[in-house]
Amino acid sequence: MATTPLRSQNSQTAGRMKKDESFLGKLGGTLVRKKKAKEVSDLQEEGKNAINAPLSPTPTDIHPEDTMLEENEERTMIEPYSKEEAKFKELVKVLIDWINDVLVEERIIVKTLEEDLYDGQVLQKLLEKLANRKLNVAEVTQSEIGQKQKLQTVLESVNGLLRPQGWAIKWSVDSIHTKNMVAILHLLVALAMHFRAPIRLPEHVSVQVVVVRKREGILQTSHVTEEFTSTTEMMMGRFERDAFDTLFDHAPDKLSVVKKSLITFVNKHLNKLNLEVTELETQFADGVYLVLLMGLLEDYFVPLYNFYLTPESFEQKAHNVAFSFELMQDGGLKKPKARPEDIVNLDLKSTLRVLYNLFTKYKHVE
Repeated sequence: MATTPLRSQNSQTAGRMKKDESFLGKLGGTLVRKKKAKEVSDLQEEGKNAINAPLSPTPTDIHPEDTMLEENEERTMIEPYSKEEAKFKELVKVLIDWINDVLVEERIIVKTLEEDLYDGQVLQKLLEKLANRKLNVAEVTQSEIGQKQKLQTVLESVNGLLRPQGWAIKWSVDSIHTKNMVAILHLLVALAMHFRAPIRLPEHVSVQVVVVRKREGILQTSHVTEEFTSTTEMMMGRFERDAFDTLFDHAPDKLSVVKKSLITFVNKHLNKLNLEVTELETQFADGVYLVLLMGLLEDYFVPLYNFYLTPESFEQKAHNVAFSFELMQDGGLKKPKARPEDIVNLDLKSTLRVLYNLFTKYKHVE
């Protein structure tokens, strides 16, 4: 009597298990069928994308905030692959290092241009230092309105300096405040060129940019090439070409002949001091040989307190080159077209121009 209820209980449990297994089996089958259907759908979609991919532009990472535009508003974004190009990275690094050098006394350290410049604080300090003038703005502003007001004041001052010099204004308060890298780079390159920054910007830096516009409620995209730098001479405003431009562009084979002639000329005089030049690009970069050479050509001793015999910093080297330029002008030569910073930055064309002017005037001096 005691076992009957147990058998009955076991049979009921077995029945429930069978029912559960049947239910799970059906559910599992349904899930498998759905999974297979999804895989087929995904495969079809992947195949369609593979066929259409060559006809579609490369996708660009567009952040959600870049699509929240007002009617007729537009926003620009640099293509991700352009940001990875060596020249672009070099330009960004050179500009960051320059800003940090200018603002070293302010104890300001810039790490990323977009994050550190958008609120106007660093731009204010940079302009005040470069232009040697104080701007009438609040020192610290946390609110968006305050930041934009500061940017407005800073950019009005910048535009007032640059627009008369023919610079195209490719930045605005909104573009800087929204961390638009294209606008920020255009602004910094213009400032570096205007204030003759002692840096060497990489030449021919350009990026591919996606332009997003809102027209009649619809976002439209287009792709353009944005150029930040051209050649050093074009950026510095020296548009007149000379024999060295032609030599570099059209007769590079003759360049070695010119270099050998100039090396022979300078060594003819520097050898008197037991000095010898083998590399024009590097050995004149600190200005020491230029100063000594002028003393030899003009037959006078240059007091050592007038220049740095063993310069270490960029500023000391630039001082030496600038001093040699003064000696050249004292000797009757025109002021060199090159900047002292060009020589220090190992610009071969600038170095050759300076040495060739010396060769032309002093080639018969023994």
